[in-house]
Amino acid sequence: MSAVAWSFLLGLTAAVASVVGGLIVTHGNWKRIYLKYFIALGSGFMLATALLEMVPESLVGAGELTLAFVLVGYLIVHFFEHTISPHFHFGEEIHPEEMARPGVGYAAVFGMVIHTFFDGVAIAAGFVISNWLGAIIFLAIFLHKIPDGFTVASLLVAGGYRQRTAVWATVLLGVSTLIGVAAMWLLRAEVSWGLALAAGATLYVAASDLMPEVNREPGVLMPLWVFVGVACMLGFKYLFGV
Repeated sequence: MSAVAWSFLLGLTAAVASVVGGLIVTHGNWKRIYLKYFIALGSGFMLATALLEMVPESLVGAGELTLAFVLVGYLIVHFFEHTISPHFHFGEEIHPEEMARPGVGYAAVFGMVIHTFFDGVAIAAGFVISNWLGAIIFLAIFLHKIPDGFTVASLLVAGGYRQRTAVWATVLLGVSTLIGVAAMWLLRAEVSWGLALAAGATLYVAASDLMPEVNREPGVLMPLWVFVGVACMLGFKYLFGV
């Protein structure tokens, strides 16, 4: 199978995972603690992937401007998730009075759409460079896709929107991921810039979205899963890396 086909197939897999996260809110009885483990594991895996794989690969083509593009990617996600939608956090929404204000729910969804667009860019950029990089980035993205869908659906349900609307919002996240995949292949000549931007977005999601949710949990068990995520990424790199 070609790298293009793999990137779209895995992008679709990530998109479906977002919808599954939304269905947990609207129809499921999945224990919330499992979601926390996904968040903790994903944060560590994403941090390691961004810093040890995505940024170094970007340096090959983007050179001294790499870190500037990483910063821009970080700030783009911050702007859309936390500036135009100031009341936003990852995980279950527990402030329905805030979400009930007109437009707050949709603003939060729009911020998540930008975030998931860069997920697609990251997956495709990885496969443009190598199957190994594409696969490891996909794993990093996949680990937070169920929490993505859960977060968006929870935001809308807390805001009084219908469950059907919440599910369709998660479908929109999936579509955005696939658009990101397509956009990166169309602009594959600029893969170094795209990968650097995606690295910044990935760092933001890991450090500013996921990690605070891990830190909310009492005790040391949940934070330790961050180290498990890092160890898993390093294990994959040792066994299969190029």
